[in-house]
Amino acid sequence: MPESILYQVKNHIAYVTLNRPEVLNCFNFPTLQRLGEVVEEIHHSQDVRVVIFTGAGEKAFSAGADLKERRTLSEADVKRNVRKIRDVFSSIEALPQPTIAAINGHAFGGGFELALACDIRVSSEAASMGLTELSWAIIPGAGGTQRLPRLIGQAKALELILTAKKLTAAAAEQYGILNRTVSKAELMAVCEEYAAAILKNGPVAVQQAKYAVKHGMETDLQTGLAIEAKAYELTIPTKDRVEALEAFGEKRAPVFKGE
Repeated sequence: MPESILYQVKNHIAYVTLNRPEVLNCFNFPTLQRLGEVVEEIHHSQDVRVVIFTGAGEKAFSAGADLKERRTLSEADVKRNVRKIRDVFSSIEALPQPTIAAINGHAFGGGFELALACDIRVSSEAASMGLTELSWAIIPGAGGTQRLPRLIGQAKALELILTAKKLTAAAAEQYGILNRTVSKAELMAVCEEYAAAILKNGPVAVQQAKYAVKHGMETDLQTGLAIEAKAYELTIPTKDRVEALEAFGEKRAPVFKGE
């Protein structure tokens, strides 16, 4: 049986691919377990500086929960699965490395919530997406009710959640959900362009900037400024900061090592 999650690292970029294309890359419990293991490995990796999440096949990024599995589960098992997917997506959001969702196809329910847990979202023009859980008489349970309103505002998020509306990629970009919409042929190349632009910068500074934004957004301005100040202080003693200044003086590109 093929791996449900494909994972490889190349040139400081981790590629995480949901690999169940025959069921639209839906999440069953073993897939969630494996995804959690991969994310934990990435979190502690010194080599990985950017992460790209995508789906295998031509049709879907992920259509969410595996409904065939769900029909066989007890209420206790359903609670277990929902708790697991929520925890795994929270661990993705908490990764110190920047994350990019390469939305190659349909992203509904949990699949859309995975994209929401990422820092940057790039979609194929042919993709459609949305939080469709209310049409199944449940609610988003992997962070959708919390991350979407923080991203686009309460009124627009309620509109999309309460109507279980499916969005085209173009509409999702207009709502402010997507950073960019491109052709399917361009998708991975564009995501790698984002990654390359990030990789040019000091790795410690990249992680501290992400930390400051993520944590500062959840508090008042003064506390956020204090978080920013502390994050800045952590970059001052790094070798990379000294390298940047030396490279400037020598009129060359800096060579950062994440130290």
